[in-house]
Amino acid sequence: MSPLALFLAVFLACAVEAVEALTVVLAAGTGRHWPSALQGAGAALAALAAVVGALGPAVAQIPLSGLRIVVGTLLLLFGLQWLRKAVLRASGWKEQRDEAAAFAKGVAAAGQAPAEHRGKVADWYAFTLAFKGVALEGLEVAFIVVTFGGGQHDVPLAALAAAAAVVVVAGAGLAVRAPLARVPENAVKFVVGTLLTSFGLFWSAEGVQVDWPGSDAALLVLVPAVALLALGYVRVLRGAALRAGEVQEASR
Repeated sequence: MSPLALFLAVFLACAVEAVEALTVVLAAGTGRHWPSALQGAGAALAALAAVVGALGPAVAQIPLSGLRIVVGTLLLLFGLQWLRKAVLRASGWKEQRDEAAAFAKGVAAAGQAPAEHRGKVADWYAFTLAFKGVALEGLEVAFIVVTFGGGQHDVPLAALAAAAAVVVVAGAGLAVRAPLARVPENAVKFVVGTLLTSFGLFWSAEGVQVDWPGSDAALLVLVPAVALLALGYVRVLRGAALRAGEVQEASR
């Protein structure tokens, strides 16, 4: 994978997680207390940076064949999870994620919680809400950085791409003080899920000594093949969803 491809893949994957984390931070800041919410988000980012700093060098010490098996398998599992959700949402079997609705729900819940002051944190609820939101989504970002960066022996570039995604998304969200509801999140997840699944297949197979025809050029066939297979599932499942809806209407 070229450095540019690595940067773009990590940037896109991390941007999706950053959008979801941003919604939680905005809800905590708008519904409660902005300084406390930003403190929580900052603490979570610092913890995640420590995780990447600790795991990155450790992953780099794994022998190449073993690293490809481990990283490839993890990417495959993670990518299939994202691709499954994207396919179900695109076919109508799972509701699309609505950042505006999630934001409104978070603000409503934050407004009902009691206020509590702890140490230098003026609003402990806002702090913990933002911390948990950023930490949970950020763990996936850390996973992407370590696996993609470790697989290419370039964790610093992967970390830079993740940081750029966080800065861009956070800057846009904090500038408008509203969730980025117009971001085509499901489409991005579909693309990233396809990339993670394809690279997971490629690297895990290389780890067990499979020689791909054309070496790295095989990805130019593998990525479109995975995407077409997923789109085929979308079409089949969408038809099944329509038939299920017709049956329910007829039974009323």
